[in-house]
Amino acid sequence: MLRKGVLLSAAAGLMATAPAAAAPDYAGAIKADYDKSLGALWDHFHRNPELSFREFNTAARMAKELRAVPGMVVTEKVGQTGVVGVLKNGDGPVVLVRADMDGLPVEEKSGLANASKARQVGVDGVENPVMHACGHDVHITSMIGTARQLAAMKDRWKGTVLFIVQPAEERVGGAAAMLKDGLYTRFPKPDYAVAFHVAAELPTGHIAAAEGIQYSSADSVDIKVNGIGTHGAAPHLGKDPIYIASQIVVALQGIISREKGPLEPGVITVGAFHSGTKHNIISDQANLQVTVRANSRETRDLLIDSIKRVAANVARTNGVPEDKLPEVTVSESTPVTINDAALARRLNSALSKELGDGVVVPFRQTNMGAEDFSYFVDPSYNIPGYYFAVGGTNPAWIDAAKKGGPAVSGHHSGLFKIDPEPSVRLGTEAMTAAVIELLKP
Repeated sequence: MLRKGVLLSAAAGLMATAPAAAAPDYAGAIKADYDKSLGALWDHFHRNPELSFREFNTAARMAKELRAVPGMVVTEKVGQTGVVGVLKNGDGPVVLVRADMDGLPVEEKSGLANASKARQVGVDGVENPVMHACGHDVHITSMIGTARQLAAMKDRWKGTVLFIVQPAEERVGGAAAMLKDGLYTRFPKPDYAVAFHVAAELPTGHIAAAEGIQYSSADSVDIKVNGIGTHGAAPHLGKDPIYIASQIVVALQGIISREKGPLEPGVITVGAFHSGTKHNIISDQANLQVTVRANSRETRDLLIDSIKRVAANVARTNGVPEDKLPEVTVSESTPVTINDAALARRLNSALSKELGDGVVVPFRQTNMGAEDFSYFVDPSYNIPGYYFAVGGTNPAWIDAAKKGGPAVSGHHSGLFKIDPEPSVRLGTEAMTAAVIELLKP
């Protein structure tokens, strides 16, 4: 999705070493499942990523795997390519378990033997290389492991588990699409919603969750800067949109440094600048693609309103006519993701007890990654949400980087890689434990 670089890390001073072996008595069953099936399933997903709202084969495979779980009722094509699995076990609460499944338009350069060579045409009509550069292959593999474990342990819980295989998280559109397609009316409405994200900045063997803000908001802002085309040798006869857009790029950072409160988090990043066709032609248009991040609705509104004002007035200072002022639109958007404080305290405590000492570590927001899981727990639904991070980087890789070896690459990089077995296994253990805690008789 447009966002993660990635998310977080544990508290300062966390050593890049794995904790003692996990405690749950079903850890052995998860290990056996990984060796027999889940490892190969992760490998399949990693080799065959698909772009947002184009996850046709991934969705079909997830539907097949969920249908193989005893008692699971599966519905496909919810919110375009989304899949919903319903596992009932008597009367009790409903827990939503969500995993996102889309890849990114990034060429994989990880050097892994199973590196993706896939290419695909996205919803924008452009063909790109595709890779799981954000770890969603871990999420969907762990979901299958969790479903299998819960189906095998029905004596430990009562209620309903709603497995949500979500498309298009990378375009922050999949959650909203599933809700619009009747997720909370066609299927049991959740009493709780739970999800996790594998984190490159967190060593394997650890999980972390906030008792408040887990992710920032994200808005994709497009700025069309109109000019008047002319010959590059006669700039005075036109209005140069590249020059004007360049001034806008610089002026946008004045919003961050001089308009936003210094103690309020906020980011404006120009990720793309497109204009022109040839050396000696002044184009009649330039296009900027901007990502905006904030930790509150007030700051978010301030940044977007200020972007509109700055773009218009920079154009005015360059003599652009009123009918040609820049056009500013918000094309993709997701609000702040906030864990329910009481639920986070409950599950952090339960997981710490179940998984063993040192597995659950303090959460600290270190950047302004975003997540559309926030749509599932919108305050209007009154559904408490819990989103946690699962460490994905082998501690040895972190130690090597500290000693001058290869850097640990962040999410959305072609060099991104995850240590799959400990990530999938801990994600499965933690999600299984969380559901059992919420649905225990």
